[in-house]
Amino acid sequence: MNPSVLIKNALVINEGLIERLDVLVVADYIEEIAPSISAKSPHTRVIDADGLYLMPGMIDDQVHFREPGLTHKATIGSESKAAVAGGITSFIEMPNTVPQATTMEKVEQKFAIASESSWANYSFMLGGTNDNLEDLIQADPTKVAGIKLFLGSSTGNMLVDDPEVLADIFKKTNMVISVHCEDEATIKKNLQKQKEIYGDDIPIALHPVIRSEEACYLSSSKAIELANKQGARLHVFHLSTAKETKLFKADPDVTKKSITSEVCLHHLWFCDEDYDRLGTKIKWNPAVKSADDRSGLRRALAEDRIDVIATDHAPHTKEEKANPYTSAPSGGPLVQHALVALIELYHQGVLSLEQIVEKFAHNPARLFDVKDRGFVRTGYKADLVLVDLNAPWTVNQSNILYQCGWSPFEGNVFQARVMHTLVNGQLVYTDGKFPQRTFGERLTFNR
Repeated sequence: MNPSVLIKNALVINEGLIERLDVLVVADYIEEIAPSISAKSPHTRVIDADGLYLMPGMIDDQVHFREPGLTHKATIGSESKAAVAGGITSFIEMPNTVPQATTMEKVEQKFAIASESSWANYSFMLGGTNDNLEDLIQADPTKVAGIKLFLGSSTGNMLVDDPEVLADIFKKTNMVISVHCEDEATIKKNLQKQKEIYGDDIPIALHPVIRSEEACYLSSSKAIELANKQGARLHVFHLSTAKETKLFKADPDVTKKSITSEVCLHHLWFCDEDYDRLGTKIKWNPAVKSADDRSGLRRALAEDRIDVIATDHAPHTKEEKANPYTSAPSGGPLVQHALVALIELYHQGVLSLEQIVEKFAHNPARLFDVKDRGFVRTGYKADLVLVDLNAPWTVNQSNILYQCGWSPFEGNVFQARVMHTLVNGQLVYTDGKFPQRTFGERLTFNR
């Protein structure tokens, strides 16, 4: 059994409040939360959290950890270790691995890998294709996070573009359907136009012209129309335009919504002005777009038209990223730096601490019906992160934990620092160190 942990004098951010409290962890659960708690055993580990903020561990609902099949880029072990160093204690991984996770047999193979290597808690999505409807219908919703559909091509070529298949998936499945929305015909037309001018060496600044606002809005609006028609539970991943946010309603109670949305850190942080400096390091699908789009996304998040923050963590090697535009892959590593970057936005007055916890911990738990996680509550799993809001540090090669060895934030100074991370009651990370090798657990769902 894990030794008990007593966290004293923490400023607890939870369910819209910030309160100075003690939190007692026994084994893997939170046993008590009170203004003052005394250690009940001489073996209890006491953490003096005076001046630190305690949050539930973040739940990242969209990552690409590359295993199996793409382990030259990353592994579940390497990226989950970076995640817990960044205060992310649970993740949901996408199906575009090799082989693609489009059957429950393939998904269970990924669960088996994670059970032997993941530092964080884990679940996986079952990928939809043009020809696996029966696999999606027969999947047990208590054993998988949800269904992922690519309505625009991206890494892995899992495009679902048959209208009849899409209608059947939306009509006949009862899990959360998470979608990547970009209109393929629009992208192909835009890409061909630029290739006629530049060949394969298209300037990276044209990425948001090729994967345009029109491509995103057309696909998102169609997905919402189809979900409304078929009564499906839809979650739209990684919004990248201000225009798209107008498709979603403001309601702080995500459990009342049948259609929800997500924004990723890179679309909240970067804009097209950063392409000259960072090049393909910020090439993502959907593309990072204008400063006005970034402002619109931030505003929609604050107004509860966007429900979830995620990373879409998707590492590639430096060599792959150095390729010309048409062969440089989209995606970048973010899990280690997401929470501290969001707290930087807090320092800038963009988001409150309560909003960060709501969108990055509470709402992913609510939206995916994650059992006993995502909150600081008695009886819940002790997935916790302690953060110092004023302990500046610089991202550099010596402290980047991603297997790919680079970050789009390299050289950035962040004011906040993750001091301690607990996963299932075990102290897995302490100020740059990993005191013990621990393993996360398979997420379970209240469905």
